[in-house]
Amino acid sequence: MSIRHGLLALLERGQMYGYQLRAAFEESTGSTWPLNIGQVYTTLSRLERDGLVRPLPESEAGQRPYEITDAGRADLALWFATPISRTDRPRDELAIKLALALTTPGVDVRSVVQAQRSATMRALQELTRLKYGSNRPEDLPWRLVLDSMVFQAEAEVRWLDHCETSLVRHQPSGPAPPAPPPGDADARDAARWAGEEARR
Repeated sequence: MSIRHGLLALLERGQMYGYQLRAAFEESTGSTWPLNIGQVYTTLSRLERDGLVRPLPESEAGQRPYEITDAGRADLALWFATPISRTDRPRDELAIKLALALTTPGVDVRSVVQAQRSATMRALQELTRLKYGSNRPEDLPWRLVLDSMVFQAEAEVRWLDHCETSLVRHQPSGPAPPAPPPGDADARDAARWAGEEARR
């Protein structure tokens, strides 16, 4: 989800100023996506530049509310109607990290996998605790966000299990015994026997 369209969706409910938008955004996502006020006002400036929102006169308290424009409503409707592409999502940093660990000398890849699994399991337990902490109807939006995060964490644990199994399966065997000098038949036979034993 982009902050841009998140703010447009909130403004579709009615006029809001920056701090109201931040509070509504965090309430809608169950505070699973913290948003600082600088991000809010930077995004509002860009939306205003693109003609998707317009500022309104300041209140007596010095707060300037914004409202969505017709162009903003059209952009928001298009966003809701368009499926999210996999290529639009951030690269998977964990997958890249493990790929690099496999090709970097001196890195214990199994330790990297185990450390990540422990961290993901702790996150999964916390998400599950939050999910069952409230069952009010008005909590449905952020419960759905939590469900998504739970499913992603569960999938990550399964993938890490797969990675560890693959590491065991493809672990290189010990070094091959040195080849005997040419013509040394007994040594060749001994080396061949040692190699067969190592593969058993």
